[in-house]
Parts: sequence; C-alpha cells; structure tokens
Amino acid sequence: MTNEKMERQLAAALEKTAPDDMSGVLSRCETRKGTVINMPTMKTAKRKWTILVAACLAVVLLAGGGVLYQQANAVASVVSLDVNPSIELKVSRNEKVLVCTPLNEDAKAILADMSNGADLKGAKLDVAVNAIVGSLVRNGYLDSISSAIMISVEDKDAARAEKLQRELTSTVDGVLQTSEAKAAVLTQTLTQDAAREQQARENSISTGKAALVNRVLAINPALKFDALAKLSVEELKDLAEAGAPAMPIGKDAAAYAAEQYAGTTALDSVTAEVDSELDEFPAHYEVELHTAWGEFEYLVDAYTGKVLSGQKDLPATAPVGDETAKPIAPTGDIGHAKAKSIALNHAGVSENKAYDMEIELDDEDGTLVYEVEFKFGGMEYSRCNTAARAFLRFTGYTESCAE
Repeated sequence: MTNEKMERQLAAALEKTAPDDMSGVLSRCETRKGTVINMPTMKTAKRKWTILVAACLAVVLLAGGGVLYQQANAVASVVSLDVNPSIELKVSRNEKVLVCTPLNEDAKAILADMSNGADLKGAKLDVAVNAIVGSLVRNGYLDSISSAIMISVEDKDAARAEKLQRELTSTVDGVLQTSEAKAAVLTQTLTQDAAREQQARENSISTGKAALVNRVLAINPALKFDALAKLSVEELKDLAEAGAPAMPIGKDAAAYAAEQYAGTTALDSVTAEVDSELDEFPAHYEVELHTAWGEFEYLVDAYTGKVLSGQKDLPATAPVGDETAKPIAPTGDIGHAKAKSIALNHAGVSENKAYDMEIELDDEDGTLVYEVEFKFGGMEYSRCNTAARAFLRFTGYTESCAE
C-alpha cells in the first residue's frame, strides 16, 4: 500500500468518526483585540485536519513496521558447530537463520551443496543444523567413536541460550542415531566477549572453538593459540582431559609420519584415516592407511611423531612382480589374539571369566610390547608380551617372567 492510499483511507475513517461541531467551537471563542486571524471555511479546515492526522498515523504505522522488521531480522543468538569444519549460524529471536558462514576450507566443502550456506538463510534453526550434521556424517567426520562435534550457543539471554542448547543437542543426537554415527556431542553456552571474538576472526574459527582453545591454554599457558586453533575438537577435548602436557603434532603430521614409515608417500593411491588418542598413555594417533595391498594400521606418538607400531616399507615387502599382493607380515609380532591367549593362560583365567579387557601395543624402552589388561575375581591383571620378551604386573608388585 502506498503512503498516498494509506492517507486517503485514514482520512475517510476520521471523517466518519470526528464530530462536525465547528459552529459550537466558534461560539465559545472570545473576540480579542490585536491581529485578526481569518478563519478558513469549515470544509477546508476539516479536510486539512484529517489529512494531517492521517499523515501522522501513517508515519507511526510505517515506523512501527520498521521496528518490527528490524526486530525480526536482528541477530539474537550465534550458534557454531565445530568438528574440524567450523560453521557459524546467526539466528533471529524466532530461531530463523539469518546468515550461515563457513569459517574454514573444510566447512566450505560441507556446505558446498547448500550454496556455501546461502540456501539455509530463512530456514528454521533445527532444520539448518539437521542439514549440516547430515553433511558432516556423509563426509566421514563423525564416523569414529572417538570423534566429537561441539555445539556452542552465544546469547545475551542466558535462559534462551540454554533452551537453544537443549533443542540443538536433541536435534544432533537424532541425526547421529539415525545415521548410526558414533561421535560424542559437546555443548557449551557463551556470553559475548570482544577479545574472544577477535581471536576467532584472526584464526578463522568460531567463537565456540576459541573458547575451547582458551580452556586448554588455561591448563598450559606455554602453548600457542594459533597452533591449537588448527587442531580438531576431538584433539582439543582429549588434550584438555590429558592435562595439556605439550603441543601434539596434529593429524596431518601423524598421517605423513605413518606414510613415510610405510614407504608410501610417493603413491597417490594411498589414503589415510586418523583418530587421535591424546588421553591415552602413551598419547598417540591411530593412522589407518588404505593401500592397494589392503588396510594397515600405525600408531604414531602424539608429541614426537615416532611411529610406535605398524608394518615398515610396504612396497619393499610385497612379493616381487606383484604390486597388488599384500606385503608379507614381519616376523616377531605375535598379534593381539596371541597376546590375549598368553596373558589368560599365565593368569590361569578362562576368557569367559575375564572382563573389562583392553589390549594395546606400546613402546617399552624402544621395544614394542602388547599390554593386556583385564579384571577377574576382584583383581586387576596387566601383562605385556612380545615374541621375545614378557613381564606381568599385579596390583602392588611387579614380577618378571619368561614367555
């Protein structure tokens, strides 16, 4: 509706409701000396009055509409989703997405089929989050049981932030259960902080991830913000739980160390999947190399980059003349199953009576050992085995033994 049309309708409404009492008004006026003011006719005065009121009401209505529009499109909350991809959603009071921004290159890949986030503008927040988490699952970011996604809600209204946090946690849990993804869901609410926002902008991460980095720095101030910002949420979470003793090498460096050890850096066909285990001892990265000969697993020290276990020089150990044949397993590695059997036999415990069993390959003073831990009859048992050396530990004392 145009302003002119609005004025005409308001004027017509006022003509019907305003009393026509000009003669009564004039009869109550006294004659005064001085300047004589010529009064216009009733019809002209009435018309100007109604037009003036109509114009004022039109201005009020337009101003009110402008305020409502601004409120509906003002940013009330900032929601960020972080794995390694970092995605930021600016949200209105009625939980509509105003802007969806990928904060790093990985995030751009996640939003590629959503016009880099533009398609999510105007969508309800839960619908947008559902779409983003679905893309994260499809791209393999939430497959591992050790992977994690962090939901951060920043809002001046603490109650609204907590409400959004609960709703989004439920939405993400629903997507993960439907897709059978195994990732953990971390959540946090934040208040606005100018310094943290600057840190986030300078490092191309969300304010939520910046808050997690600062949590690690509070444990070990000797670490560097920009280096920590490059780690995934999974790594930062594990690092905080481990007490942040040092700066880990990162997933990319761990994958490169495993490929160098395997002798596959020149092979474009080899791909790597990396999980961080920074909260275990020793802290390490599990690297799985997918090769033409099959899949091979390597453990890489999280702080030194030393390869703790895995098959060395895969191309060299493959049968000559057959590039597709699986490399021959090195001698001396008894394997997980043999290590478990040795430990159970030594303890005199049948497998069905042992519980909480864990088997890990460890580096013991330069020698690779299998550490087998389990519980039975109220006792905790730990035994390490290699093909050439073994020892066992019971609670309270250590006993050496021959295999």
